[in-house]
Amino acid sequence: NAGSGLQGGEQLWKSEVRSQPESAGLDDWKGTMSVKAFELVPVLERDLLIGDKTWMTIDCIECCGKNLYVGTNDCFIYHFLLEEKVSTSGRILFTPIKQLHMYLGIKKAVNELKAASALNRLLVLCDNTVTLLHMINLEPIPSGAKIKGVTAFSVNENPVTGDPFCVEVCTISLKRKTVQIYAVHEDRVQLMKEVSTPEQPVAIAVDGYFLCLAMSTQYIILCYNTGVSQNLFPFNSEEKQPIVKRIGREEFLLAGPGALGMFVTAAGISQRAPVHWSENVFGAAVCFPYVVALDEEFVTVHSMLDQQQKQTIPFRGGHILQDFEGKLILATSKEIHMLVPLPLERQIQDLLASRRVEEALVLAKGARRNIPKDKFQGMYRRILQQAGFIQFGQLQFLEAKELFRSGQLDVRELMSLYPLLLPSTSTFIRSHPSLHEYADLNQLMQGDQEKITKCKCFLMSYLNEIRSTEVANGYKEEIDTALLKLYAEANHDSLLDLLVSENSCLLVDAVPWLEKFKKYFALGLLYHYNGQNEAALQLWVKIVDGQLQDATRSDLFEYIVDFLSFCSNHELVWKYTDWVLLRSEEVGIQMFTRRPIDENQTTCMNPDDIVNYLHKYKKAIVVYLEHLVFERNIQKEKFHTHLAILYLDKVLDLQSQEGNVSEELTSARCTLKNLLQHSNLYRVHLLLGRVKETNLFMECAILHGKLEEHEKALEILVHRLKDFQAAEDYCLWNSKDKDPSHRQKLFHMLLTLYLHPNVSSDELIMAGVDLLNNHAVQFDAVRVLQLVPEEWSLQLLSPFLTKAMRGSFHAKYTAELSSNLARSENLIFKYTKVKSREGSIKLSDNKVCRVCCSYFTEPVFVRYPDGSLVHIHCATKSHKLPATKQNYASLKNQS
Repeated sequence: NAGSGLQGGEQLWKSEVRSQPESAGLDDWKGTMSVKAFELVPVLERDLLIGDKTWMTIDCIECCGKNLYVGTNDCFIYHFLLEEKVSTSGRILFTPIKQLHMYLGIKKAVNELKAASALNRLLVLCDNTVTLLHMINLEPIPSGAKIKGVTAFSVNENPVTGDPFCVEVCTISLKRKTVQIYAVHEDRVQLMKEVSTPEQPVAIAVDGYFLCLAMSTQYIILCYNTGVSQNLFPFNSEEKQPIVKRIGREEFLLAGPGALGMFVTAAGISQRAPVHWSENVFGAAVCFPYVVALDEEFVTVHSMLDQQQKQTIPFRGGHILQDFEGKLILATSKEIHMLVPLPLERQIQDLLASRRVEEALVLAKGARRNIPKDKFQGMYRRILQQAGFIQFGQLQFLEAKELFRSGQLDVRELMSLYPLLLPSTSTFIRSHPSLHEYADLNQLMQGDQEKITKCKCFLMSYLNEIRSTEVANGYKEEIDTALLKLYAEANHDSLLDLLVSENSCLLVDAVPWLEKFKKYFALGLLYHYNGQNEAALQLWVKIVDGQLQDATRSDLFEYIVDFLSFCSNHELVWKYTDWVLLRSEEVGIQMFTRRPIDENQTTCMNPDDIVNYLHKYKKAIVVYLEHLVFERNIQKEKFHTHLAILYLDKVLDLQSQEGNVSEELTSARCTLKNLLQHSNLYRVHLLLGRVKETNLFMECAILHGKLEEHEKALEILVHRLKDFQAAEDYCLWNSKDKDPSHRQKLFHMLLTLYLHPNVSSDELIMAGVDLLNNHAVQFDAVRVLQLVPEEWSLQLLSPFLTKAMRGSFHAKYTAELSSNLARSENLIFKYTKVKSREGSIKLSDNKVCRVCCSYFTEPVFVRYPDGSLVHIHCATKSHKLPATKQNYASLKNQS
């Protein structure tokens, strides 16, 4: 068993390797691995190939389609057909059927085999000579075409000739430090190019015009079309075997320094990170996304995506590792095996099953190039969703959220983990096969309430983020109902935000849930959103009355009032009017005062009906009438009179309380006086009849003023109240927005009262002096001088006389200035008129109108400043003046 890839005996290898006796099946042979990417399957066992020829060894192999060729050390070539089958357990099995063998007759080892299926030829390197054989019968071609003096050769998989019946072959010359490029046809070989190299090449790979060569001391890239070469990195061929593999278009894999597998492009740069393999690697192949390396004891599998070693397979005695059209063939000196790649999707699922999310995602992204686009997109979305649930189970919520969103997860998959969260009407069924292995959240978190709470908080956040995005399309009811349940259970502030905004919460599920957690105010909002305002109000009224306990809003009564003020169902408003006003008239009346201004008031919400209804609520009716009079400025006598009477009743009521001089009484009288002064719509005689019988002298004076009985009003203010400032104010506000003569009349009337000889006193005289000095401009100075007593000194009236003289002079100068300006304007007009009449105007039979271009038939016309003549009727009809040298409008203004 010395040459076998599976060594017998009970010898223990390294701790990471399990040894099996030769009699054990390959099914029991497992390598150390982080992911099972390949399965080792026997292809050609020693008995079928070698038999009792113990001296014979396998030196090279070639696989083309189902054809397997084996070159041995004793100059034989064997041809087998490989039949591929799948066992009942799902494993791939190979059955080799021997076709024939050929002895080349020179007792030298067969060094290399390469099939050219387009030519039906097999290229054989033996004894430094490349010979062409027939692929089927292994007979040499009749022409005997050969390439001599060759140590190694490589077929160009990216040919530049464009001839489909020609194969390009690059060979390393035996002694001359040259590389030769041949065109191999069915029956002849043609030398196309010969390129010199700085050292003797050891190994070669080719792509297009680019040669990747392992020299004795370094690797180089050589373009044989231009002859330009580029050194890559040093290499010592005496210490280790070179590796030069073409892995794709203009890209090669090399064994670099420091036990690195280096990827190099034809441009001499590396676009992939290197993989780290063992120091003793002597063979490598690529099966995307993996690099497979062979050393003396192991086959190691490395990812090209994250550069990590993924699998280790024990394999002693191996010396050949080749990639043939995606098939990885592994051979010892006596046996041949196949490394069968497991489907990438299965590998990804194995990684997910072991919770290695990052590796699974990296592998899934790398699988894009090997899987059709449509299939890949569906597969990748599912992988993202599975990865999201794994991260969710590990409480990695940020990562889970991104994976769910990227994978376009049906959010109901996540919601189904939460017991009772999906609506009872939902017909959702989890995807099959399942995206996860969890029954529900309790099983996933093993009843840990802290973790369960964190999961619920995550779901709240996630659902809130996606509810307004395309992800929620079609699932709005499920999402909003789930959010409502989560918010209610967590006593979250966002519950109210959800219910006052557009939502799709299902009543059938939401009502019992909100009742369970005593969220009656929120339930009312939900009823309101669904148009059930009466049900909402019933709940809220019960909360305010203490029949239900819910402390969500401490100002719920004010909220109900505000709600009713905007309620369009007037019957509902009237139904709760008494309940609201009995609880608080001041707050409750807002249900009428805050109603929309544009509301149709011809219905049962018109002001007349409301006033009639409110008569039993004294405070409420006052507030509502104030709203009509002052805020809405309704010009109706009955509202103004009603409000004035209510004000008066309040004042009289407060006065009736013995010794009441409170601030409340003062405020009530100010309110009444304000209305009496500024309103002109109330019934003055009605109010005056009631006020006369009281001591409300100021109010009485105001009412006399409304009747233009100013002498009576001023007499009350001066003689009854002796409030001289109030008398002056009376003259001012009563003459506001009226002719100045009216104000002068009132002030003269007041002055006459002050200076009346029958009631004259020092107090009245001083009031008269102050009136003159403070309001000099309001008086006719001549009348004042005739009225004042002759014994008054000049000094006493000095301020009045000074202001009167200044006013008189100002009036005089202003009148003179206005007169002079008028004269100047008249003079300019006369000058312009004279100037326009200086020249004569000639009208003849051949003169035409500038507007209608017709002749004048009578000596009647209009002349424009530029001298043009038009008919009178044309001048009145035409809106377009003829062009003038002078601006006619400006001349008209100057005149």
